[in-house]
Amino acid sequence: MRWHRLQYLLAFERFADALRVFVALTGVMLYAGLGNNAHELIPLMLGVIAAAIAETDDSWRRRASALAVTLLCFGLAALIVQWLFERTWLFGLALTLGSFLLVMMGAVSARYATISNATLLLAVYGMIGRDQHSLTDAFWHQPALLVAGAGWYGLLSLLWNALFVHRPVRQALARLYDALGDYLDCKARLFEPSRGLDIAACRNALAHANARVVAALNDTRLALIDRLDGRRSRSAMEENLRLYLAAQDIHERAASSHYPYSRLVQAFFHSDLMFRAQRLIAAVGRACRERGAALRYEAPTRFAYLQTARSEFDAALTYQREGNPAPERGLLAAVEELADNLDTLTDRVASAEAPAEQSGEQRLQDPAPASFGEGWRRIVVELTPASARFRHGLRLGLAMLAGYIVLKLVHPEQGYWILLTVMLVCQPDYGATRQRVVQRIGGTVLGLVLGWALLKLFPATEIQLLLTIAAGVTFFAARFRRYVVAAAAISVLVLLAFNQVGNGFDLIVPRLLDTVIGAVLAFAAMRLVLPDWRSRELHQRLADALAANGRYLRAILAQYRSGKRDDLAYRIARRDAHNADAAVSTHVSSALKDPHGARADSRQALAVLASAQTLIAHLSTLGAHRQVLAAHAGNTLLEQVGAYIADTLEEASHALVRGEPMPVDSEYEHSLRDALTAAPWGDMEPQRLIASQLAQLLDELPRLRRIGQALVR
Repeated sequence: MRWHRLQYLLAFERFADALRVFVALTGVMLYAGLGNNAHELIPLMLGVIAAAIAETDDSWRRRASALAVTLLCFGLAALIVQWLFERTWLFGLALTLGSFLLVMMGAVSARYATISNATLLLAVYGMIGRDQHSLTDAFWHQPALLVAGAGWYGLLSLLWNALFVHRPVRQALARLYDALGDYLDCKARLFEPSRGLDIAACRNALAHANARVVAALNDTRLALIDRLDGRRSRSAMEENLRLYLAAQDIHERAASSHYPYSRLVQAFFHSDLMFRAQRLIAAVGRACRERGAALRYEAPTRFAYLQTARSEFDAALTYQREGNPAPERGLLAAVEELADNLDTLTDRVASAEAPAEQSGEQRLQDPAPASFGEGWRRIVVELTPASARFRHGLRLGLAMLAGYIVLKLVHPEQGYWILLTVMLVCQPDYGATRQRVVQRIGGTVLGLVLGWALLKLFPATEIQLLLTIAAGVTFFAARFRRYVVAAAAISVLVLLAFNQVGNGFDLIVPRLLDTVIGAVLAFAAMRLVLPDWRSRELHQRLADALAANGRYLRAILAQYRSGKRDDLAYRIARRDAHNADAAVSTHVSSALKDPHGARADSRQALAVLASAQTLIAHLSTLGAHRQVLAAHAGNTLLEQVGAYIADTLEEASHALVRGEPMPVDSEYEHSLRDALTAAPWGDMEPQRLIASQLAQLLDELPRLRRIGQALVR
């Protein structure tokens, strides 16, 4: 029993982070307490926190290079703060420009985005530390302490990752399979045999679940990339790679849509066929979560219920096939295609760790820039008001300047908490900023009340140091999912730590006041600086999705000529399409929270989301059934229609970017549609399935043009 409890504790996603922070802060506390170096406590502790926030999910080799870059950035930022601290105008200019440049630096890669965000955080920490100490300290003293604290945590992180190579990958895989399970649950709701089902709400939930799957796929890929070349436990890492590739295949099959589900529900309303299909999809989702639990807790998997749900669905399909009167052939064929897909999906989930019959190429695309020039080009591309990163950098830089002016006017001492709040609250979109404002203020109030109580109840220095460590550990355990708790914990840490070098009670009112001021400034920046982000981005997100879908369709058609091969080129095209679809979903979710948007804009955003979902669903269906096409007279027609749709999607993308009407050739489209319908497909598979999916894609093009025309008006 104790072992199982320990195993569950070790499987907690933030356990490793919390443990490293605990060891690092304990070391700092012991050094400051036993060595009578209380005056060095705060900069060392702030350096540890900044380094922990800058941590990236890499192997120990890449983390070593990332640590070197992090310490270099930290050192430069701390020295610049020291140098310009007393030069008010230069400091304000450097603060504004530095904030903008650090945000733009994140365009290079996710790793640099994390490092740049932590560098700005450490710069503010340097201001706070500099404000707490006398000018008699050596010029380099504060920067050295901050970097020393960061370096101490960095060494612990390197050691941990050298010892536990596979744990981060298994955790990422567990999150991925959990996300797939949630996605399949949302998909199962579309099969609800009820005429009162809110289809729009179900599709909206499915879009958000899909965005989470795409994010989990990207996170897992990053965790795998630089660990595959390691020399230790090669077989275990290859198993992790197979699980990741299986998850990609599962996602493609789960995202597929053979026929409009609402029509199937209506057609088979008096049968239990759709109910059985729903149960099977839900069972596959449960199996995905069970596999995630197995990865997280190293527990065995038992999938007997999968076969039960599968056999019940097959029995219902057989009964329906032999029923009297027989259903329409086209509808029954759609259900049979669905059944084939669910059979394959069930087998793939149950045997995800086993080598696939057609493994294909197993290389992964590294998103990191291959050279300095490529990294610079990524930054230059983002230097436009149409870029969300550019607008966020501009807002943050101006908000930091406004915060600096306010603190100089009304709160010149200890006012740097204003800048810290601005930096942490100002997010790239309105919805996230609004949420963070509420969370930050609420957490700060809670933390200050709790901190005041702890200072009163435990005046002993030793106990306060222990409570400071506990607060730091709580912050890192909760900062991703429970930000209110994290904000409360960091406020407690601040009061207890600063009480070791002064009077913590004196910090309560300034901390609260500065938090409110900083939150107001961040919110004002979001509302006033380039607030028209919706109109700038919605058509761009759709354009990106159309271009990616066009490339995805071409990659699928190529595989119908050569046979199913999950090679790198195909997986890149598929991932780009799903990433673009997830970007549409994320953008629409943010747009619906924007108070500047009218109801017409909301309807337009939902229409874009529905169209993007429809496209990716039909493309996923084509991708899920890839195989070499047997000789058939209609193969040329399928190639012709597929090429036309891919060309149309890419041309529509270019038209959206240029703000022009989308190209249209209605007569040619009608002729292609008629040709697909008239062709003698018979029972020829998969030609009949391909023709059905291409016909549905052709039917979607006019609606897509209407949406695009509304966006460019």
